[in-house]
Amino acid sequence: APLILKANSRRWMIENCFRIMKTDFEARPVYLQRDDRIKAHFLTCFLALLLYKFLEKKVNRGGNHFSTEEIIGTLFEMNFLSLQGEGYIPTYTRTDLTNALHGSAGFRTDTQIVPKKRMREIISATKNSRSSKEKLKEKEKNM
Repeated sequence: APLILKANSRRWMIENCFRIMKTDFEARPVYLQRDDRIKAHFLTCFLALLLYKFLEKKVNRGGNHFSTEEIIGTLFEMNFLSLQGEGYIPTYTRTDLTNALHGSAGFRTDTQIVPKKRMREIISATKNSRSSKEKLKEKEKNM
């Protein structure tokens, strides 16, 4: 009985995961027939959900209370305008959520102009090891 009560108390978390899968990415019924493709689709959906939840926890670590939907919506709205030969200008409005995203990512993109070299460094650091991200944070502090 205690196990059932514990599972029931966390039911909202499971329901939230299914809601995210239905609304935020294409995890709707897929008509696949081969077992390997069904497993690959399930794994892809599971990993996407895991990444969503990881990002949500990381952004909310400082006491924030942003939902996965808010985070995803804000990320989609964080666009840049490319200036020929100059760099990039952010076209999004700075909010508490964008500040939290910058804090959790370890770099900022809300400056007036992000030079192309700097944008390449940011993109490279997101693909590389933790030490590269730490170096990027150190550069950010010195700017």
